[in-house]
Amino acid sequence: MDNLRISLVQGATLWHDPAGNRAYYGELVGPLRGTTDLVLLPETFTSGFSNEAIGNAETMDGPTVEWMRAQAARLGAAVCGSVQLRVEGAVFNRLLWATPDGALSHYDKRHLFRYAGEHERYAAGRDRLTVEWKGWRICPLVCYDLRFPVFSRNRHDVERPGAPDYDLLVYIANWPSARAHAWKTLLRARAIENLCYVAGLNRVGTDGGGLHYSGDSAVIDFLGHPASECTDAEVVVTTTLLAQELAAHRERFPAMLDADAFELR
Repeated sequence: MDNLRISLVQGATLWHDPAGNRAYYGELVGPLRGTTDLVLLPETFTSGFSNEAIGNAETMDGPTVEWMRAQAARLGAAVCGSVQLRVEGAVFNRLLWATPDGALSHYDKRHLFRYAGEHERYAAGRDRLTVEWKGWRICPLVCYDLRFPVFSRNRHDVERPGAPDYDLLVYIANWPSARAHAWKTLLRARAIENLCYVAGLNRVGTDGGGLHYSGDSAVIDFLGHPASECTDAEVVVTTTLLAQELAAHRERFPAMLDADAFELR
């Protein structure tokens, strides 16, 4: 495993404007070509977090999926973000993972945000996604999933023999500033308990529903310390994750060997 460069693209998503957001985020990521391995975009980055955006949900052969593939190819990096997608009559908050070779993986958000009525409009996913990229095992999840540690749990000797499921846990989000303390606290908790790096990517600005977002995107190391932190401004930050330091910590402090086995239903 070599070091991994990860870019947090903390933008002010436009309200219900897919074409405008593709252009906006395209400009933000443009300078990253050849300088990063993984680019993170916010949750529902083409519309903002809105139950009403369901009416404009795209399909897997729509313009945003094509745009994601094109960005990955142009940047020479994996690109990750979520969008509302209609599949067989249901609409999912679907995280897309695109790589430069044209491959595409996805994860449908399992934990729908009941407080905002997301569960009444969108269909829930079930299984989490783990991808391999540049020698790293990565588990990308969406926003509210951060509050459910069992689903995020990094098990040992389950998905890969003699090793944890993943090395990097990713959360892309639209997390309002009213709950910023929970966001910052839980990102650190997930990193410490799972002996991994955690990257949390949030948006900034105020959406069409009047909710304010303070950003607070961050990369947290396996000890719970910030490798990089953002404030409440539009910003693109690239951080290098150190493979040898992660491996050394797991060897020095192998708490995963004492973890409880469980079955998720």
